[in-house]
Amino acid sequence: MEKNEEIEELSEVEEERHVKYGEKPFSRSKTKKKTFLKNRAKKSFLCTQCEKRFSSKRYLQLHTRVHTEEELFTCDMCGKSFTQSTTLKRHMMIHTGEKPFMCDQCEKRFLNKSHLETHMRIHTGEKPFTCDQCGRAFACASNLKKHLKVHTKEKPHSCSVCGKSFSLLQSLHSHQKIHIGVRAYLCFECEKTFISANQLKLHQRIHTGEKPYKCSHCNERFSVSVNLKTHERIHTGEKPFKCSHCNKRFSVSTSLKTHERIHTGEKPYKCSHCNERFSVSANLKTHERIHTGEKPYKCSHCNKRFSQSTNLKTHERIHSREKLHTCDQYGKSFSFKTHLKLHMKIHEVEKPHHRSLRSRLVVHLYVLNLIIV
Repeated sequence: MEKNEEIEELSEVEEERHVKYGEKPFSRSKTKKKTFLKNRAKKSFLCTQCEKRFSSKRYLQLHTRVHTEEELFTCDMCGKSFTQSTTLKRHMMIHTGEKPFMCDQCEKRFLNKSHLETHMRIHTGEKPFTCDQCGRAFACASNLKKHLKVHTKEKPHSCSVCGKSFSLLQSLHSHQKIHIGVRAYLCFECEKTFISANQLKLHQRIHTGEKPYKCSHCNERFSVSVNLKTHERIHTGEKPFKCSHCNKRFSVSTSLKTHERIHTGEKPYKCSHCNERFSVSANLKTHERIHTGEKPYKCSHCNKRFSQSTNLKTHERIHSREKLHTCDQYGKSFSFKTHLKLHMKIHEVEKPHHRSLRSRLVVHLYVLNLIIV
């Protein structure tokens, strides 16, 4: 029992190095806290810097190196120094490639026991770390810490090129590759390049048709997990994203972000040809086609081109003779809503004192073939 207490105490001395000054370490479990209080009486060696107590002079001496920043153990591979020989030993595994801890489910190997324990939660489904804001659960504490920044809206990492801010440093690094043009990952199917290996992996599912994420409510499948999560909200009715101005709720965070610009008046997307600004990037893209003359949407029947997909869809009804708009008086149908509106004016002017107006309107509508003959 005493041996176990010594190991636990030495572990605390080693971990002390990784807790930054002024930062609150992760709280203990109730069981560990009881043990800690029980053993406190046995720890008669007090650190004068932080008042932490130890059961032996040796452990106190090891601990004081945290305050003095004394580093006695140096890696001969990279020159990095450590206060503990055990920490150096663990560090050397990075260079040797040694991974002594193996998962008995999938045989994946890990450098640290704690990393294996976190990995095992993938197989068990255990998610012990819960967000007190929205109830979302996570397998590891670091993911919960990252998630909490969604609620605080804290974005401490800013791009030096465009000023865009991010809650995670990793997200900033990924973003910066857009500016420097690094696209090192190549798809051998279509030769398209990507900024990260993960983006390439997701893209390749277009070619393979792989859709590993299945909806638990229906048979719909998805290639990306986030698309599954968004889809399942159709079944559950969940709308976790709430507007701070009007309490309107949304199932997708991007929809909330776009909506809130109605209240703030923010228009972050500026036309590169004029001073026109937009709250939605898609509207900017459509607008800029006025300047560039780009018409990417082509009619499959007559090769006529359009700058907007909606205009193409409307145009193609001429060829398909599809008539979606029906008069509720006579049942006549029209391809375009504007034609139905013109037709309805016939019924509005059918009173005797409106006969002359009706005659002129009939001639106009007859030309457009919008009346019953």
